[in-house]
Amino acid sequence: MAIPHFPLRLTARRMIAPSVAHLSFERADGQVLPCIPGQFIQIHFQYADGTPARRSYSIAVGRALDAAPDARVEIAVSYVPGGAATALLEALPIGATLDASGPFGRFCLLPNDANRRYLLIGTGTGITPYRAMLPQLERLMETRGVEVVLLQGARTPAELLYGDEFRAFANAHPGFRYLPCLSRELPAEGSPHAHPDVRRGYVQNVLPELAPDPAGDIAYLCGNPNMVDAAFEALKGMGLPVPMIRREKYVSNK
Repeated sequence: MAIPHFPLRLTARRMIAPSVAHLSFERADGQVLPCIPGQFIQIHFQYADGTPARRSYSIAVGRALDAAPDARVEIAVSYVPGGAATALLEALPIGATLDASGPFGRFCLLPNDANRRYLLIGTGTGITPYRAMLPQLERLMETRGVEVVLLQGARTPAELLYGDEFRAFANAHPGFRYLPCLSRELPAEGSPHAHPDVRRGYVQNVLPELAPDPAGDIAYLCGNPNMVDAAFEALKGMGLPVPMIRREKYVSNK
């Protein structure tokens, strides 16, 4: 069965890190895009020789599960030098359209979860699904008293994608804790990212501080495959059951 395609029109572009852009689209056919936070779309194009190509991007716009679907599609795109997808998306003018399909994927919060806490761990554009989940997490914190810890890994403060949004969300919601983990450069004193919850090192090294609870925690891992593997082994070694560790690996698309 053929997967239905639809046109996306670029409506806005902004840089959210030195080499990462946030792109806003809307469906150009006037239809909505029903999706669950955590899912992704695929963008279809052709290489210079005419060979078909496609790239997958997580949907970054947040919707509560009971919210009416709309035509908005937002994604975070890493610009990779020499990449075909990078060349296409970096040069795409506002108002131009692309061929897309989806949504796909099951990296989502499940309605029958009965956990007490979510551990959300991401690096690079792997943090994007968690931005989309914020309205749903807000509802779960209100209705079930769920606690949430978001560990975001980056090399420098400038590479903390959506970091300002996550910090603002944490400030407004006592049940949500945001811990940026920086491997190369800590924020300068007095900078917007300077905060007691900032950690030095890799996300997997911070996990023991959180004391994962096999009886009450569910973990999500998204981003660099090496991080996902390392964090998975660390959580498993701390007793978290494998079904309670949900994974999605991101490989840089050129």
